[in-house]
Amino acid sequence: MMEPLERMDEETCRSVQAVFSDLDDTLTVDGRLPARAYEAVWRLNNAGIAVVVVTGRPVGWADLIMRLWPVAGVVGENGACIFRLDEEGRAVRWYVQDGPAREASRKVLGEAGQAILEMVPGLRLAADQPFRETDLAIDISEDVPELDESTLSRIEGFLSMRGLEYKISSIHINAWTGAYDKASTCQKFISDVLGERAGAGAHLFIGDSPNDEPLFRAFPLSVGVRNIERYASDLAHPPRFVTPSRGADGFVELVDHILQFRSL
Repeated sequence: MMEPLERMDEETCRSVQAVFSDLDDTLTVDGRLPARAYEAVWRLNNAGIAVVVVTGRPVGWADLIMRLWPVAGVVGENGACIFRLDEEGRAVRWYVQDGPAREASRKVLGEAGQAILEMVPGLRLAADQPFRETDLAIDISEDVPELDESTLSRIEGFLSMRGLEYKISSIHINAWTGAYDKASTCQKFISDVLGERAGAGAHLFIGDSPNDEPLFRAFPLSVGVRNIERYASDLAHPPRFVTPSRGADGFVELVDHILQFRSL
């Protein structure tokens, strides 16, 4: 049972040391990053709270975000990689799979993608597929009309038959090879990057869709923006709290709620 955000108490809010946030439909609205959401990321940073963007988006996006946003780092392609800047501002990139494994995976995924496109006429890969290194992204609603449940089930069945890992977000189906996900790579980020801060206070995750469920399960302190309610009945591990508003407005509400106690 998800609780309203207002029930997150002062002690919990004061304990937050890092906010891990999904990107699409959590920090964005209709595919855009509102100024209020970007400002909220800055407010967390200025309050000494690390922000980590956790997304299914490609490494090309991860590289840009790590360089231009006030974040501690980015977990990209559904847990395939960590991108961050070191103390001297130099890019540090870590991948779950080594180079040869990524190359082999690209071949497998390329063949799977072609087969799916032939199986479902009119289907499209995600527009950001050329910027990906480790996964296959199928557009289910971003630049195309939302796919019906029957078509989604056919694609899921095909991916399962091929033995591929996959997750469904609000905009894409992402498929990959390898036993990792957003949660496992976020735990590595906490232990390897946050270091001593890993045990100091709470680490919070906020997201919006079924592909965030491993993180809702892994983070004792988890939040869903209101659009998570669409999927609530399908989640075995829903977030602990839910914001009053959807998308970026829900993210801003979370930041407001946390920071109101930092100024007291």
